[in-house]
Amino acid sequence: MSLAYIFPGQGAQYCGMGKDLYDRFDLARDLFAQADELLGFPLSDIMFHGSEEDLRDTKVTQPAVFLHSYIAYRCLANRKPDMVAGHSLGEYTALTVSGALQFEDALNLVARRAEAMHQCCQQQKSGMTAVLKFDPAKIEAICASISEEVVVTANFNSPQQIVISGSLEGLNMAEARLREAGARLFIPLNVEGAFHSPLMESARKQLAEAVEKTPFNKPYCPVYQNVSANPETEVETIRQNLLIQLTHPVLWTQSIQKMAENGAKIFVETGPGNTLQNLLKRIDSTLSGESIFTIKS
Repeated sequence: MSLAYIFPGQGAQYCGMGKDLYDRFDLARDLFAQADELLGFPLSDIMFHGSEEDLRDTKVTQPAVFLHSYIAYRCLANRKPDMVAGHSLGEYTALTVSGALQFEDALNLVARRAEAMHQCCQQQKSGMTAVLKFDPAKIEAICASISEEVVVTANFNSPQQIVISGSLEGLNMAEARLREAGARLFIPLNVEGAFHSPLMESARKQLAEAVEKTPFNKPYCPVYQNVSANPETEVETIRQNLLIQLTHPVLWTQSIQKMAENGAKIFVETGPGNTLQNLLKRIDSTLSGESIFTIKS
């Protein structure tokens, strides 16, 4: 029976994340200390004692979610995966768990990614909105029909949840046209800007230099990457897909479906919260899953 591990992305963070692991495991304490030193600021203290506002800062959120996910895997997982995937930022955890990246290198890339995306978001007012219970093909077509502003489909989270991303004006135009077409449920996301859209191009360029200098290894199990939804094992393909991911959509629904087609029977979400488990049931209610991120009493 094939086992898949899946790792959450930005938005899964919560106050106090990882403190129970820190208190229980020597390995967790070592990794938190190592992260604080590598990053040059007390990330662990912000994770344990910071406010929701502190944790919403992209430069904090991304390293925090990566670190918690990786530590949870190292401390709580009892079996290696047969395949892995991560949602957006979570792809870096997947690559680390699969052996494609070393922990220190992955954390450095996550920090560089977060800073580059933060800078990008300062250049233009932009954002993301979830569109619920509406035909994905119609959402794509309506976004594609808007040429005067940037707005694209960014996350295919489940058949019933598609996230669009773009300039604020582009989002407003898309929402108006979607309402005309019959869409009714919209949820603005609490993010800094238009992730997974062409507005992240300058972030992609900044990250490219760091990715090129970072050593990658062939993973010991397939990594289902966001931009292709395919099981990737070739180092150069993995590198390029990491960069393409910043400006292209997250094919999460397609990734889960492909993993199931290739034999995954159990999906273990490792990292803060259970967002991906909720999506899993909406993608295919027959799939089994569990979340491991805290010590069960």
